Amino acid sequence: GFMTRYERKIFDDLKSPHLKYWVPFVWFGNLASKARKEGRIRDSVDLQTLLNEMNKYRSWCSLLFGYDWVGIPLVYTQVVTLAVYTFFFACLIGRQFLDTDQGYQGHDLDLYIPIFTLLQFFFYAGWLKV
Repeated sequence: GFMTRYERKIFDDLKSPHLKYWVPFVWFGNLASKARKEGRIRDSVDLQTLLNEMNKYRSWCSLLFGYDWVGIPLVYTQVVTLAVYTFFFACLIGRQFLDTDQGYQGHDLDLYIPIFTLLQFFFYAGWLKV
């Protein structure tokens, strides 16, 4: 519904080894220039503003295409997963409070539920899964 059948045929007949997201932008630029010559766009500043906005949108599409082109290697996700779990384990041990001045016999660890550390872990693990 975005193109006429004739435009779709021209678009499909265009041979390119890459994606053809840029073709409608070229068409838009040509139509805008034609509209300026015909007087439908009254001022060259308006035409320039219109084309600048179109170029911004085209560059965003190009950036998105670049992100799609390069995949994230599996090793990065593995490193981040290992970092999150190592951080949680280090926080679990490191955030325990034990007053060594009291000299408790047989109590080398202070056993309590680290609520904020658990919340932090759930946040990071959830973020990791997303």
